[in-house]
Amino acid sequence: MNWDVVLDEGLWINIAVIAGITIASYLILQTILRIITNRLRKMAKGSRSGFVGIAAEMLSRTSHILLIALSLLIALKVVELPERWETAMSHGWFIALAFQIALWMDTAVRLWMESLTHDGKARNPVTTTIIGIMIRIVIWTMMLLSILANLGVDITAMVASLGVGGIAIALAVQTLLSDIFASLSIGVDKPFEIGDFVVFSGVAGNIEHIGLKTTRIRALSGEQIVCANADLLKQILHNYKRMNTRRIVFKFGITYNTPSEKVREVSAMMKRIIDGVENANFDRAHFLAFDDSQLTFEVVYIMQVSDYNAYMDAQQEINLQLLDGIREMGLQFAFPTRSVEFIGGSFPEVTVAGVPKEKPAANEESQRSLTNG
Repeated sequence: MNWDVVLDEGLWINIAVIAGITIASYLILQTILRIITNRLRKMAKGSRSGFVGIAAEMLSRTSHILLIALSLLIALKVVELPERWETAMSHGWFIALAFQIALWMDTAVRLWMESLTHDGKARNPVTTTIIGIMIRIVIWTMMLLSILANLGVDITAMVASLGVGGIAIALAVQTLLSDIFASLSIGVDKPFEIGDFVVFSGVAGNIEHIGLKTTRIRALSGEQIVCANADLLKQILHNYKRMNTRRIVFKFGITYNTPSEKVREVSAMMKRIIDGVENANFDRAHFLAFDDSQLTFEVVYIMQVSDYNAYMDAQQEINLQLLDGIREMGLQFAFPTRSVEFIGGSFPEVTVAGVPKEKPAANEESQRSLTNG
């Protein structure tokens, strides 16, 4: 053992200085972070923006080990060191800062994912998880590559090989990737969410689950329908959960022998009926056309609620009152009729149960004529 180095007074003084400055720097940095974090939390309570709260949580999750490392690097700057130590310190500074920034960004991503939940449950948890994982992979990959580049490692070949490998994997699983990106598109664009009632291509039901590859729908008849996300986005989809009002159009007909003044009264009667029905706003009622066997009326009203049962209750009440109103006015609903007029010639042969009726004999006809004479 080289006792001269161990007993060197200058060495121990430098070690004491480094330890003192490290402890002091650590306490100062910790105090500054605590003050800034508390102030940001107070600002977040009175602010509608969630960015301030996320920033406060990011600072509160600062690694204490990295604070100690930064404090040690600050202390080493005070002491005169050889050139080799200076190079190592510069790399240490970069590694510590890069790792801490990556931790802050990772925390920000996790807090952002938590902020997307409603009542503790994400509306589209699969898409949120996929986006969060992808962003975190990018963050840590960038941190690793930047550290390697700072240490002098040539990362060009590594990045190129990752790119070639990514292309090969993408070609091999392109069907799966199309469904994954379709899931991401559903999560970002939100054409529908869990719990929505949708109708497309003969399928009608509630969205139960939006997965990585498929979306599951609970049909009205009870069975579960599984549809690939990519195929689902190609459909023209009706989302009835987001319908605020419902426009209703229906028709009815009365007979052709109805007087014109009575025809005018029908439209006014329809307005009175619809105005008296709850959640229904009258739009119009018109004598539309001369159709086969009937004078056709077209009625339009707006339901102010989207509930289908409420619409059916309103339509039933309108139909019942319309039935009573037509009878009170002495009118009749039209039904298909056809008149046949026979001019000249002879009637066709009448058959009973497929057997033609026998014609009277000639002598019988003459006897009848004599008797009548």
